[in-house]
Amino acid sequence: MSSDTLFGAGAALPPAYPERAAWGTAPKLRQWQSEALEKYFAGSSRDFLAVATPGAGKTTFALRVATELVERGIVNRITVVAPTDHLKRQWADAAARVGLAIDPNFKNADGRHGGSFIGVAVTYAQVASKPMLHRAKTEGAKTLVILDEIHHGGDALSWGDGIREAFEPAVRRLALTGTPFRSDTAAIPFVDYVADGDGIRRSRSDYTYGYGEALRDHVVRPVMFMAYSGQMRWRTSAGEEMAASLGEAAVTKDITAQAWRTALNPSGEWIPAVLAAADRRLTEVRRTVHDAGGLVIATDHDDARAYAGQLKKITGESATVILSDDAKASSKIEEFSDGDKRWMVAVRMVSEGVDVPRLAVGVYATSTATPLFFAQAVGRYVRARRRGETASIFLPSVPNLMALANQLELERDHALDRPETGEEDAFALEDSLMEAANREEKASDSLTKQKFEALESQASFDRVLFDGGEFGTGGEMGSEDEQDFLGIPGLLDADQVGHLLRQRQQEQQSRRRGRAGAPAAPAGLPAEGQVVDHRQLTELRGQLAKNVSAWSARTGTPHGMVHTELRKACGGPAVAQANEEQLQRRLKKLQDWFIGRK
Repeated sequence: MSSDTLFGAGAALPPAYPERAAWGTAPKLRQWQSEALEKYFAGSSRDFLAVATPGAGKTTFALRVATELVERGIVNRITVVAPTDHLKRQWADAAARVGLAIDPNFKNADGRHGGSFIGVAVTYAQVASKPMLHRAKTEGAKTLVILDEIHHGGDALSWGDGIREAFEPAVRRLALTGTPFRSDTAAIPFVDYVADGDGIRRSRSDYTYGYGEALRDHVVRPVMFMAYSGQMRWRTSAGEEMAASLGEAAVTKDITAQAWRTALNPSGEWIPAVLAAADRRLTEVRRTVHDAGGLVIATDHDDARAYAGQLKKITGESATVILSDDAKASSKIEEFSDGDKRWMVAVRMVSEGVDVPRLAVGVYATSTATPLFFAQAVGRYVRARRRGETASIFLPSVPNLMALANQLELERDHALDRPETGEEDAFALEDSLMEAANREEKASDSLTKQKFEALESQASFDRVLFDGGEFGTGGEMGSEDEQDFLGIPGLLDADQVGHLLRQRQQEQQSRRRGRAGAPAAPAGLPAEGQVVDHRQLTELRGQLAKNVSAWSARTGTPHGMVHTELRKACGGPAVAQANEEQLQRRLKKLQDWFIGRK
């Protein structure tokens, strides 16, 4: 293929190694893409693993590598391997915009692709079903293989074996992922593993660009997690009536799981109330981001249809419903992406890779809670189009989701050799096959096997999680305490979001003291001479512990050392003896650390 073919009229890629682009300007590469490109061509290895947070622009980077390799005569065929059919078409469309003709409609039965294409886009399942066919195609030309979301290469033994067999002869293999960790210990093909100090083999990337870096570069949006609690009541298979507060710390995992399922039941009051709150948030965001859209991720088809019906009552507008057995699913996603409709409801299908940049508000209405699925789901909302856009995700206030939200910026590697304890996510299935999960019409977790009847659910605002910190003191639905956070502007930088969240929390605390008849304290601190409120101290200690835990996870610093550094910076005794003002100072200092202020 000639350079005229690659870079004819309308080509959107710049010359090799362009200078850093001003934010949001096309067609120059982002700084991380330029750095990764330079590192790629500085070596000559067949394999290269690029880890970049969802929304950072992995496709653009990969296509830049592809065009360079073709221009230099290193390759003359390209094979893209993606998890889903929809992503095949997305890759083909992106490649066409830079002059690379990729056939996303190639079927194994075709044997050969058309002569007008430089290559094909296929799924992992497609390769695994006929690995020798794809090996012959790979051997028949100097082939670059782009393995999108390579962690799916370890989804099943047949998939991993098939990919190895098919692409072992490739001249170059470029592996991409936004979530380089799996819930199991299945090795991922063409990925290097290096033993750490504990003898655990961990995946080694050639270039990594994490969410924290992308956030600082304004490549992705800051994410606020709006957590909602409430009272749940259900009947077990034994006929026993149970009740619990959603996210209550003192209950077992089984009770938490059943309360969670009760909350998501479309016939209760919790999910309609949270959908209404999310729509109010979307209205606020659309004041400044006029085409902002929302996405509800549901557990199964019945729930998805029910949630869409509730959104119709709330908004007066029909939501776009994406079901995996719908032959028009891809065209519906594209139509929603290009339009300005408010809401889309999907059953897991858009959890990975699907690009709808205008999504700004989400509702996590599924009981699937593996780190992989959560990270990929959040990735649907973080792609920034212009500086200042924020994302807001509404979710049930349950411990494992809160932990995942607090660790959003924590970079992970895929670890082999670790012991299988069976204790992690005991009530959720691992994400074994994305393709199978997309077509699952029942609830996607093991809870469906536990027969129970949801009786009643009520919602209440719990808190906001942002940048590893927690804000808000709870409140009733529709209250001023909730509206403080729903009404945050839709265009703010990350540091502005953090500042505004702290300000709103201080205002809430002052209002609560005022309602209790106590004098309001300036800047969120207790008034002089005020009687110590032991409940408030307990709440602050809990907030501090969670923030310290998040900082420890981000930095690798032991909890005790974090507490010691806080005492050095802020003064005062140990946490157990600290007063409200001293605890508030430490919380404020932690928040400064999270946004880069020392």
